[in-house]
Order: sequence, then structure tokens, then C-alpha cells
Amino acid sequence: METDGNWKMKTLLVGGLLGAFAGVTAAYLLVRRSEASGEPPRLGTGEGLRLGVLMLGLIRQVSQLGEGEG
Repeated sequence: METDGNWKMKTLLVGGLLGAFAGVTAAYLLVRRSEASGEPPRLGTGEGLRLGVLMLGLIRQVSQLGEGEG
């Protein structure tokens, strides 16, 4: 691990870039699906709730990376 403290900024930057890339990719796929069906995208309450729970699960998994090593 780096001792100069710069690793925190690098970690936040990489995480932010990966999150932005994942978000843009998801939006692109949603747009493609909407274009194929000829209807605008719809996200119902149930789908939004499921997506939120899945995202929280992913964040939890990422927060546990590296635990148990050492």
C-alpha cells in the first residue's frame, strides 16, 4: 500500500470513472432496447426498487473486497 496518502484519491477517481462507465453503458443498453421496441423507456416503481436493492448489494460486495486476506 502506498504511504503517501495519494492512494485515496486514486481509488476515488478510479471508482468514479468505473461507476460513470457502468451508468453510461446501462443507459445505452436501455436506449437500444427502447429503439428496438419502438417505445420510450419505462421504469416502474417495482423495477426501480429492484434496481436499487441490486445496487446496494453490489456496493456491499465491493466494500467487502479484500477482507479476509492477510
